Amino acid sequence: MAEDNFDLNFSSVEERATQYNARASVPDFDACVAEYARLAIEVKSQCPGICDLRYGQGVANRLDLFPVTLERQPAPLFVFIHGGYWRAQTKEDAPIMAKAFTDAGIAVCTLEYTLLPEATLGETVREMRSALAWLYRNAGLYGVDPGRIYVGGSSAGGHLAAMLAASGWQERFSLPDNVIKGMLSLSGLYDLQPLCGINVNEWLQLHPEQARRLSPLFQLPPADTPVVLAVGGLETDGFKNQTSAYEAACRAQGLAVRRVDTPQCNHFDLLCELHDPRSDLAKATFEMIHA
Repeated sequence: MAEDNFDLNFSSVEERATQYNARASVPDFDACVAEYARLAIEVKSQCPGICDLRYGQGVANRLDLFPVTLERQPAPLFVFIHGGYWRAQTKEDAPIMAKAFTDAGIAVCTLEYTLLPEATLGETVREMRSALAWLYRNAGLYGVDPGRIYVGGSSAGGHLAAMLAASGWQERFSLPDNVIKGMLSLSGLYDLQPLCGINVNEWLQLHPEQARRLSPLFQLPPADTPVVLAVGGLETDGFKNQTSAYEAACRAQGLAVRRVDTPQCNHFDLLCELHDPRSDLAKATFEMIHA
């Protein structure tokens, strides 16, 4: 299989733990998180939003929606899922792309989910799919075209976005097979099996067979789904190889994949590229959505 061309397990458990330790790969993690918060505050002061709409019964089952101006409705929707290794961060610091995207005629939604280990990862995936079903049925009330929903995410959020783009779950939520019209994933985790033997599994709590069932690498999007992928040039080989394996698997299935080079970025400031409408990453996403 295509994924076998990329080393996702590395030579030892210790090396694997290093390769998948995103926080240790940057010297200024706290500064990166502070920048998310600063940009989110800036964007929300410029871009009106509707906060804490409820898509389910759980405390964390909330979303924020940033619509476009009335004359540009109904608009396509970009749904963004935050990272944090499934156990940290919130939607409040996530909408740093909202101003750039709404200016481009694209509504933005940021999703919250129950963090691990309070939830299992399977439950979190189900929450994200429930949120997508809610948006498909209700977002029209906020000027969104339910026939043009795109998903994106960073790191763990990239994994969750890829699980939304995957085939095979939509019928259980009474959704059309092609409810997702395209996906952006930044530094995503697509094969979770290598995480089972390292510290990440302290909160994932997965057996390898469970990890495979929750891995987007083995449940790809429908063949007509465009995919945009990026991973920072300053990231570890663990995250680079994950992206390369997923890219190769998608291409082998005939998907149209666009890989955006970001040599200047690390695991955390890569997301900030979406704040700038002139960046290659933002432009590639706009082109996917407006194609």
